[in-house]
Amino acid sequence: MNTHQTATGGILIEGLRKVYGKGDSAVEALRNINMSVAPGEVVGLVGPSGSGKSTLLKCLGAIIEPTSGRMTLGLDVIYHNGWKVADLRALRRDRIGFIFQAPYLIPFLDVTDNVALLPMLAGQPNPQSRARALELLAALDVQHRAKAQPSQLSGGEQQRVSIARALANRPPVILADEPTAPLDSERALGVMRILNQMARQAHTAIIVVTHDEKIIPTFKRIYHIRDGQTVEETGQGRSLD
Repeated sequence: MNTHQTATGGILIEGLRKVYGKGDSAVEALRNINMSVAPGEVVGLVGPSGSGKSTLLKCLGAIIEPTSGRMTLGLDVIYHNGWKVADLRALRRDRIGFIFQAPYLIPFLDVTDNVALLPMLAGQPNPQSRARALELLAALDVQHRAKAQPSQLSGGEQQRVSIARALANRPPVILADEPTAPLDSERALGVMRILNQMARQAHTAIIVVTHDEKIIPTFKRIYHIRDGQTVEETGQGRSLD
């Protein structure tokens, strides 16, 4: 087992490969991906456009199927040369939190309902779902916007709400795709501060795909994708406190 993955889970990717198409038209997007993220750790994933970062995130998020390899989330092997999970929709809903460059909040729901929706869909009673939403909004310092519509929020507030939504079902894994791209330096570092705090508090393993030079110095570990393969390096781990 990879030294960065502990007995309590995290993310482990071994020899992952993804090929689009067949025969002469086949394109090998991922060749040999090996990664690990421990519970409570935030790891950066960087690489040039077209290097396979988004493909990797879609495979790990059970949105597209890899061609071969092995993926473990928490203590469960979810893919090993084929899916090992019967209900991928439930896996995405209950075990994986997604944060995107755009917040994608539902415009006709208020902030609380945007965050409470996933627990409700998972079968949690409405009062408990809303209580969980309010707890997260308070932790992210946007509880004063609980009844606001998404259109009434600033960009930074919308991103905090999207982080709360990603945490609502207490997933062991969060996948963040360019979460700071639209933000200025102060707000970008604020988002990274929040992700690191939440990772530690909830023992969540977080992968952040980014081109953002402002936040790259904050990672203790970084994976570069080059020619469809991963190269790990030690980051600066600059303090966010």
